[in-house]
Amino acid sequence: MNEKNIQQVLEIEKQAQEMQEKAKRDAQEIPVKAEQEAQALIAKAKADAQEEARKLVADAQSVDSSGAEADIASKNSEFETQAKKNFDKAVAFVLERVIGRA
Repeated sequence: MNEKNIQQVLEIEKQAQEMQEKAKRDAQEIPVKAEQEAQALIAKAKADAQEEARKLVADAQSVDSSGAEADIASKNSEFETQAKKNFDKAVAFVLERVIGRA
């Protein structure tokens, strides 16, 4: 091998090492990003829940108290079902992100 070929091989090895180090850094960032995304989803779910609660309270105050209890119970049940559904989706999303890139 001449000196030019040796230099090319050394450069290729250097590039391969840099690529490997970058891949390791990227792999370490995945759980951090997933955690941030999960926290954002949780914060959004809490904000949505608070808004829905405000709406329920406003509706409860405007409806006759005799029929309000059944309506509130129904809406609470719907809200809980939706919240559980959204939570499951959020967890599935985070798991897919972590597993898909790991």
